[in-house]
Amino acid sequence: MAFDGSGISALLDGAVAKGAVHGIAALVVNRDGQVFHHAAGQATARTMFRNASMTKAVATTAALQLFEQGRLGLDDTVESILPEFGALQVIDGFDGDKPRLRAPASRATVRQLMTHSAGLGYFFLNEKLARYHGATGAPHALTGLKESLSAPLAHDPGTAWEYGVNTDWLGLIVERITGQTLSAYLRSHVYAPLGMDDTTFAPTDEQRARLLPVMQRQADGSLQPSELDLPAAPQWDAGGHGSYGTIQDYGRFVQAWLKDGAGILQPSTVELAARDHLSPLAVPDVIKTQVPQLSNDIASAPVRQSWALGFHLTLDDVPGMRSAGTLDWAGVFNSYYWIDRKQGIGGVLMTQLLPFFDMRVIETLIGFEGAVYQQVAALAPAA
Repeated sequence: MAFDGSGISALLDGAVAKGAVHGIAALVVNRDGQVFHHAAGQATARTMFRNASMTKAVATTAALQLFEQGRLGLDDTVESILPEFGALQVIDGFDGDKPRLRAPASRATVRQLMTHSAGLGYFFLNEKLARYHGATGAPHALTGLKESLSAPLAHDPGTAWEYGVNTDWLGLIVERITGQTLSAYLRSHVYAPLGMDDTTFAPTDEQRARLLPVMQRQADGSLQPSELDLPAAPQWDAGGHGSYGTIQDYGRFVQAWLKDGAGILQPSTVELAARDHLSPLAVPDVIKTQVPQLSNDIASAPVRQSWALGFHLTLDDVPGMRSAGTLDWAGVFNSYYWIDRKQGIGGVLMTQLLPFFDMRVIETLIGFEGAVYQQVAALAPAA
């Protein structure tokens, strides 16, 4: 019996018809390849998407390749590879509008970059950094200016989980060790081996013509063209958010992780990376937004969770859905993926809509995942 995606197709078509999204695509892979794809609304089979933070897992994979080659240690300090990182200070408070900075009490490591516990943050999710950028006028990560990576730390390394520009610094480590740009390294060592032929940090004119436009959810629920977008000519290959590609390309990456790294990593590296590397630190129950145009507040699912190397990690089985040990994450334009290595199934859902964690997209995502696992159950051999 083949995978029946008719319910998923109807779900996506319905989301467009109801005005929840202007364009959306879903893809399901198992260890053998793609088993389902459907695009609705303005999205087509060849649509390009801004991967945004879905770039992080791919950039982390590059660093894990260097780790398994013995060229990078997980507990190496960041500044031992990138001395400029050692100049970063911690925001210790404010005197009026003037930020008060101090030296960090500990040294950030490569592992902490991979688990978002190195002290770095994002201006749109951290109150201290939002205030810092507002007070100083310093550029933030979405300006495309490399100077933005010199913003201070929000915490001492190793003391808290804080989502931020960690993977941008990790990408700079890949560049420093290999002597290549991140995009050139990924093209040779991840994109080409997996056939991710449309994934890039610098879309051509032809690829930009295939980009799904970004829409902004209005207070009345309607969608209007968004003024917010990624910078067209950033000064560095942003490992945290800078890649573009098709949903099929990202599905090939998901499949590689389902297949224990086939084509890009050794099974032992995947096994190591997919463990909990964050505990006893914890992911917060709610991530509060500082810029509502970019993101809503992000509430955690009511299951135990942590962080693996480069991925969010679900620690419990979710009834009718993903298994304990599932890896996942998302991109700010409301794109999402998961990698369930236990059940051998992965899904990708992509649109281009702000702000992040849009409830109508989240409802579609939950419906998509539930429908996938209904099919997994239906296709399972009888006990």
